[in-house]
Amino acid sequence: MLISLPPDYRPSENEEFMNPMQTEYFRQKLLRWRGDLVKEANGTLASLGEGGILEADITDRASVETDRALELRTRDRARKLIGKIDQALQRIENGTYGFCEDTGEPIGLKRLEARPIATLSIEAQERHERMEKVHRDD
Repeated sequence: MLISLPPDYRPSENEEFMNPMQTEYFRQKLLRWRGDLVKEANGTLASLGEGGILEADITDRASVETDRALELRTRDRARKLIGKIDQALQRIENGTYGFCEDTGEPIGLKRLEARPIATLSIEAQERHERMEKVHRDD
């Protein structure tokens, strides 16, 4: 089903949660985010492929190597984020997007706006983090 969103559409609490308009809104948001990350990654690959480090000064060379290492770590985080975006898009396809993995309750529009890849409601996320802290202290 192809849904056309008005350019100024924003999900509202007054609508049925995860109705087709909201679902399409978040699908498009996730696809744009994914596209931006892929474009940045391609730019990084192009700049890394331009050749070796040509700096003659050892300090300059070390600085360039540090910058490249930082860029690669950033790209690795982006790669993992793309995987989470793909999982969110899959949840949209199978109708589970927007609902907490633990409780099955709606995650909430504000949380999804802020973190469209969220899989837990705020309450479930807080419980999860408390449990991690308790087990980490052991």
